[in-house]
Amino acid sequence: METKKTTLAELAELVDGEVVGDPRISVSGLGDSATAGSEELTFVVKPRQEREIADTGAAAVIVPLAVESAAKPLIRVKDPYLAAAIIHNHFLKTPFIATGISPRAHYGDDCRIPEATSIGPMAVLGDRVRLGERVTIHPGAVIGDDVQIGDDSVIHANVTVYAASRIGSRVIIHSGTVVGSDGFGYATDQQGHHVKRPHVGIVRIDDNVEIGANVCIDRGTFGQTWIKQGVKIDNLVQVAHNVVVGEHSLLVSQAGIAGSAQLGRNVVLGGQSGVNGHIKIGDRVMAAARTGIHGNLNGGEIVAGFPAIPLRQWLKASMAFASLPAMIKEIRRLKKKVAELEAPRSSGGTDE
Repeated sequence: METKKTTLAELAELVDGEVVGDPRISVSGLGDSATAGSEELTFVVKPRQEREIADTGAAAVIVPLAVESAAKPLIRVKDPYLAAAIIHNHFLKTPFIATGISPRAHYGDDCRIPEATSIGPMAVLGDRVRLGERVTIHPGAVIGDDVQIGDDSVIHANVTVYAASRIGSRVIIHSGTVVGSDGFGYATDQQGHHVKRPHVGIVRIDDNVEIGANVCIDRGTFGQTWIKQGVKIDNLVQVAHNVVVGEHSLLVSQAGIAGSAQLGRNVVLGGQSGVNGHIKIGDRVMAAARTGIHGNLNGGEIVAGFPAIPLRQWLKASMAFASLPAMIKEIRRLKKKVAELEAPRSSGGTDE
């Protein structure tokens, strides 16, 4: 791959930053401060990381605005973490190269597949599949009947997309993920036998969504399960039937959302969080790892614990929990002291 060299001035313009030092210096990549080479850029997030700036082998450093000068050329920005991500994507961006349809792939009847497409070996497309421009489908992926996939989307190896699912543009789905399987829904008869409820809805995934590896998103019982624009889903997340996940929300590894729950926009669910079915979570709610959410939450709430309570309250409760052994010991000591003080009365002694 051809190395992409860019001057500090050009990179600063890309991230609305300010160059301190020679703006004509060119770099060809971004790395961490410990391993970046002499033709690469690195970044530090906090002003007090001055030693990392001095010790790095990088040609220049992205720094917060509080850092005004250093021994290295700098790009000063409001948010170094964000700027580093934008610049890293700039270096890694490559033009789409269509490889066409592998002779070892299979596609069904009445499919609409543009010329600007890359479909790997052992990929299987059902009937009436509709692909946008510049779609990449990696080896072993299975795309069911009547699936639609928008422009510039990437389906990685061994992804399964069930029939009639709708996937937007610039969507990335990582290996092992299943989109559109039946939800977990049963009706139980008087003998305790479980009768399967048919799931005849679909999954809708809007534009600019990224879904990690081994995620399961169930189709709606009726209607749709809806992942809205800009949502990012980590590995091993479960999204049940008819769930709605609002725009730009983040679902961290092993989070699970039960059926028909509705999440607002910019919701963050920490790892192993659980959301009960048929509840509503407002915009910008944040839940710490392993939070159990059983009821509705208003916009902007920050919660933790099981069941979920306000974060500050949970922190106090956690501190009290850690003190319980000492508290129990003290209570036992006090009970013994009280018993000793009451002993003369219980033995029949009288006051004179």
